[in-house]
Amino acid sequence: MSRRKFLRTFALGLPVVYAANLPAGILLLAEAGQVDPLPGKDPGLTILNDRPVNAETPPHLLNDKLTPNNRFFVRNNGVPPSKVDLATWTLTIGGESVKTQKTYSLAELKAKFPVQTINITLECGGNGRSEFTPPAKGNQWSTGAVGCAAWTGVRLSDVLKDAGVKDDAVYIGYYGADTHLSGDPDKVPISRGVPITKAMEDDNLIAWAMNGEDIPMLNGYPLRLVIGGYPASCSGKWLTKIDIRNVVHDGSKMTGTSYRVPAMPVAPGAKVADEDMAIIEQMPAKSLITAPRSGATIKIGQRLPISGQAWDHGLGINKMEYSIDFGSTWKACTLSRSSGRYAWRQFAGEVDFPKAGYYEIWARATDGQGKAQPMLLPGWNPKGYLNNACHRIAVKVTNK
Repeated sequence: MSRRKFLRTFALGLPVVYAANLPAGILLLAEAGQVDPLPGKDPGLTILNDRPVNAETPPHLLNDKLTPNNRFFVRNNGVPPSKVDLATWTLTIGGESVKTQKTYSLAELKAKFPVQTINITLECGGNGRSEFTPPAKGNQWSTGAVGCAAWTGVRLSDVLKDAGVKDDAVYIGYYGADTHLSGDPDKVPISRGVPITKAMEDDNLIAWAMNGEDIPMLNGYPLRLVIGGYPASCSGKWLTKIDIRNVVHDGSKMTGTSYRVPAMPVAPGAKVADEDMAIIEQMPAKSLITAPRSGATIKIGQRLPISGQAWDHGLGINKMEYSIDFGSTWKACTLSRSSGRYAWRQFAGEVDFPKAGYYEIWARATDGQGKAQPMLLPGWNPKGYLNNACHRIAVKVTNK
């Protein structure tokens, strides 16, 4: 059921008695509000749909160095498991290119391998999709399908090495305990992966904790992959199996247009053949103004403090700037010390305004290779991926 249909069937937790009579184009008064919050989540999150559950975090709730668990965005493709038995939960390492298929209990994972805690940012590949014109299909994320947390678990590479990786290994692919929306047990809602070279990096985790607590159910409890720098869809939730493949993984959401962009630029609205699409790997540099909220009002002569987050795919953010004249000139922000290769970095600045009026503050990050965020929407693609255009907020400056 779509969010709109859900709202037209239930309002404030009650059935809408005459829902069928509501004229097209007329909104329920209750539709101006928010549906009931998700279990364990901040009521301020914006729910995009409820089947599967997807919710994003408004920028002003992302001002922390580490995103609190209850404010971390939710991106699901299927239905999370209804029950989890920690005593019987296992992870199997298999596939064509594993030397010895092995199965580990949670207790064995925790006891056999060195435990690591690493700060890693995860961002949905479709974050910012709502800005594409013509519209791209999929969840209409604005800016909040991103978060940074301290993840605790064991290195993915340690577990893969323990099972043994054959020389012909090309990719890994994960499987989780979530079920397909249709209820068909033979259908897999999502099964993605990464190249074996990426999988063997030290910063990738098989994690069971987030910010020192159990991972929330909606974010993958009790076990998930955490792979920084790539779309968050590569960080499989409710993890039960990882296959080491001798081919590029071809699981659900790995083919067609899913998490793929045109290999060459195309005109907006163009149809692109599957064979002309390329798998998304590295995510581009991006930033987000998290304070103040868009719409802030101040008096002329006051300086406005701003802060936010900046991240990329592991090169490191080496410059952060803001503009109040629609990108004609830019001024430097200060950047906090990095807390990890894939952790976002907080930035801050103080803005002066020359006179009263309407302003927009634009934010621009530049990565370690000198590549800056574009001011305008980057290349159009059929599914609306990789939008890293400058984030901006509105500010009103008054004379009194």
